[in-house]
Amino acid sequence: MTRTATVLFLDVDGPLLPFGGTRPAPSTADTGNPLLSRLDPGLGPRLLSLGCDLVWATTWQDEANEVLAPLLGLPALPVVRWPVDPEGPDTPGTPRGLHWKTPALVARAEGRPFVWVDDEIGPVDRLWVEGVHPAPALLHRVDPRQGLTDEDFDSLAAFVAGLGAT
Repeated sequence: MTRTATVLFLDVDGPLLPFGGTRPAPSTADTGNPLLSRLDPGLGPRLLSLGCDLVWATTWQDEANEVLAPLLGLPALPVVRWPVDPEGPDTPGTPRGLHWKTPALVARAEGRPFVWVDDEIGPVDRLWVEGVHPAPALLHRVDPRQGLTDEDFDSLAAFVAGLGAT
């Protein structure tokens, strides 16, 4: 039986570009964006090693491929196109507290197992995905002060490995 790779939806601000913490900022080329000094180029190979289909799930949109992918050693990745304005009101018919990204990510997963790495995931998102998505899903909240850590990668790898065991 051929298995379809798990989709990994990746947010940028918080997970890849932490807002603080004690991790020293790796040096990157001067790109004119001071936030990029927080980007750890070692995250790219670690993300690729998970064996997932990586997809940008960020308001950076195409800029993630233009700016971040080369710094991380990633190929150009698919980008989720958001059907809603993140600054607008809640999507009609969704529960209060549901993150505006959640319905679009579930739709984009098309019934496949997925991982969503973001710093804004909450309990309503987990409950909603559990109720509407037919496949396993890991909604992994990253501490935005630290960004992706070894412990985060351990959790992601364990989830993906567990899918292969079924």
